[in-house]
Amino acid sequence: MATGTKVDLTKRLDGYRARVGEFRLIDLPPNRYLAIDGHGDPNTAPAYAEALEALYPVAYALKFASKRELDQDYVVPPLEGLWWADEMDAFTTARDKSRWDWTMLILIPEWIEDALVEAVIADVRTKKAPVRLDDLRILPLSEGLCLQTLHIGSFDDEAPLLARMHDEVIPEQGLRLAGLHHEVYLSDARRVAPEKRRTILRQPVTPA
Repeated sequence: MATGTKVDLTKRLDGYRARVGEFRLIDLPPNRYLAIDGHGDPNTAPAYAEALEALYPVAYALKFASKRELDQDYVVPPLEGLWWADEMDAFTTARDKSRWDWTMLILIPEWIEDALVEAVIADVRTKKAPVRLDDLRILPLSEGLCLQTLHIGSFDDEAPLLARMHDEVIPEQGLRLAGLHHEVYLSDARRVAPEKRRTILRQPVTPA
């Protein structure tokens, strides 16, 4: 890998490509993420805010460590999330966010070894010590075959598109759900109006 230039993984990796109105099958390689778990409505649950308060300082400290120690700079990848509930209608019909479980993620670039990640977490602990830092972990994720599309708009407006993906598009392609619902937040929700937010909706699948 060439050094001295800043890598933007959203422009390099196929998993960050999606179009409105297109349901595209992709085969994702194994990846590693900074990850932290929680439960409940992300708009109101203290655990969600605390999760991000742990994720972001480590993600940015890891970027600076990569530049300093490996001579490889990069754009911190976007926030991602795995979402699930005991009943899928909590997402597609009822939208009962109090029933949601989640794992928030930020991708670790492939050239960064686990030892550097652990060293960065230890360093952040000495400086910031976010409340949930000890819950942060490295998560290997092998999603393999996935169907994904792009949603533009409020998170609360995702339900019809998810219902179409789950109930129509996936069965019509001879597939079935095979993993956790995955979202990639290409827009920073702190800075982008709800109606303009760009979110990749991804569903791991397997032949039916």
